[in-house]
Amino acid sequence: MFNMFRLVQNENMKIYKRLGTWIMIGLILMIVIFAGGITKYLLAENVNLNWEEQVQIENAQLLEQIEEYENMPMVGSSAIQPLKEDVMINNYRLENDIPPVENETLWGFMLSSPDFTALASVFVIVISAGIVATEFSTGTIKLLLIRPVKRSKILISKYIATLIFAIIMLLTIFVSSLIVGSMLFGFDGINLPYLVYSGGEVIERNMLVQIITFYGLNSIDMIMMVTFAFMISSVFRSSSLAIGLSLFLMFTGQQLVMVLSDYNWAKYILFANTNLYQYVAGTPIIEGMTLAFSIIILSVYFFLFILISWFTFNKRDVAA
Repeated sequence: MFNMFRLVQNENMKIYKRLGTWIMIGLILMIVIFAGGITKYLLAENVNLNWEEQVQIENAQLLEQIEEYENMPMVGSSAIQPLKEDVMINNYRLENDIPPVENETLWGFMLSSPDFTALASVFVIVISAGIVATEFSTGTIKLLLIRPVKRSKILISKYIATLIFAIIMLLTIFVSSLIVGSMLFGFDGINLPYLVYSGGEVIERNMLVQIITFYGLNSIDMIMMVTFAFMISSVFRSSSLAIGLSLFLMFTGQQLVMVLSDYNWAKYILFANTNLYQYVAGTPIIEGMTLAFSIIILSVYFFLFILISWFTFNKRDVAA
């Protein structure tokens, strides 16, 4: 256990002694501050309508769009159902006098902050893609393997260090968004609930818990893509290939699943299961999918990525 702790500590030191790592963290902070300023000073909405009238207008637009989609045979139910759910949530607001969360509030800004995890995923993929491949390209892998430590422990320590970096990036986004949002928007509407449509009804949830849930759900996609990049890095010893392939799949995977959503076998594709929020609120992208099914599929992919990484790293000859 002590050896593993020292190995992880050593890998963390390698990550944080790089200037690029601190530039990544600095960019995250700058983007959060920039987004807060844009929301506060450029995107503020000055409308004369009260929120009830705005919700009624939005409902009318949604109903019109639903009717239009229903007359288009190319549009599936997966595109129509979210619109129907939005209508039901809006009706619940009107019936229970619960105003929507405005963008120019703390909660509004915090609700948008999980979107920054996509950028954090890019940075973590870069770290994950290079943490093994760089050792081979620079030749320092030989220095690691002459130690009286099993190869599997070295590989695991690198993966754990990558996950720790991912957690730090998520915490950076969350804490900086909370601080920036509080300073710019104050605490108006702090008691508002978050409304979701689940199980055939609209339910109220605690706003802070819901935001943390968003971060947790968004991290699933990050972990899977980071693990994939780690595998490619271990197998091909190329950080460029690992970064390029991982980013390509991360940004196109969901679109691919949407195109193939009419085929039942598409539910076995990794990217059909990384969005677990479809079970928290909404309808699964492919009919018949369940939370338990997605967890099983994700687990299979995860252990497959780890197994390939472990097998390749342990069997590779580094003498040359």
